[in-house]
Amino acid sequence: QVHLVDSGGGLVQAGGSLRLACEGSGRTLSYSAMGWFRQAPGNKRDIVAAISGTGFRTYYADSVKGRFTVSRDNAKNTIYLQMNSLKPEDTAVYYCAAASTGYLVITETQYNYWGQGTQVTVSS
Repeated sequence: QVHLVDSGGGLVQAGGSLRLACEGSGRTLSYSAMGWFRQAPGNKRDIVAAISGTGFRTYYADSVKGRFTVSRDNAKNTIYLQMNSLKPEDTAVYYCAAASTGYLVITETQYNYWGQGTQVTVSS
């Protein structure tokens, strides 16, 4: 069983930056692909970024390419999402998730464990 705790959300002005963190406990995340998803009110949950177990492969949604960076520190059992040049449309609850495979995966159904979510609000 994996327990994930998201943190780092908050209120920021457009153009600002935030760094989200997701710390895992219960077992090592070194063999798990990890993803960041977000859900805005009235919208479905969408993938934002993902990283393979080794960290060698990453994926970004088109809407965040060039602005967001996903990374992992397997020694700390933690993944990060660095978000720069934030826009009001980035406002959402952000969730990290762990997959049962180390291969890069990007569909929600391939993730088995989820954090509780952290709110990101970007003001214009």
